[in-house]
Formats: sequence, C-alpha cells, structure tokens
Amino acid sequence: MTSLNTFGAILTYAIELEARLAAYYQGSSRAADAEKRRGKLERSRRENVLEITLEAIDGLDAANYAMNLDDRSEAGQRAVEQVAARFYADVAPKINVREAQRLLEKCGKEHSALAG
Repeated sequence: MTSLNTFGAILTYAIELEARLAAYYQGSSRAADAEKRRGKLERSRRENVLEITLEAIDGLDAANYAMNLDDRSEAGQRAVEQVAARFYADVAPKINVREAQRLLEKCGKEHSALAG
C-alpha cells in the first residue's frame, strides 16, 4: 500500500504511471503522448520543489489506482485510461502549487478523452 501523502509522492507516482502507460502502448502514438506527459511531470517536480509546502495530503492511496496492463484489448485500454483519468481528477485538487495542479488537470483531461 503506497500512500500518496505528499507533493513529491504524487508527482513520482504520476511519472511512474505515465512510464507504465508508455510501455503499455509501446510503438503507438499513445506511447509518445505518455512520454510527453511524463517529461512535463518530471519538469514540474523539479521546478516546483522549492515552492512546495510540506503540508500533508490525506485521502489518497496508490492501491485505488491499480491498472491491468496485461489486457491490451480496446476495453482494457479504456479501463486503463479511466483509472488514469480518475487518478488525476483525485490528486489535482489536493496540490497547492497552481502550475502543477494545472498540469495534473490537463493530464486527466487527456486520459478522459482517450477513455471515451
């Protein structure tokens, strides 16, 4: 059980999520999109580290965002995108750095669009 209780933990999880999705979609445009999101999240983590307050974040657990990356069917891909969209929808409002919050919201919208 991984607790997502800090800005750093959330961004690290988001970066890892996008890396897993890039591997899942290997060879497609969705993989390239996941890599772009991962790069933006990494940059945000680096740039905003000084602005972070060490305020704890409650109510988030990585176990709530488990994905079946073995199912490559259309339904499986929709399910993966729905989980990713839900993760971003849940974490974005909890981030107190506006620039990072906007980036997380944008990632969520991109996943929502893919979930159809």
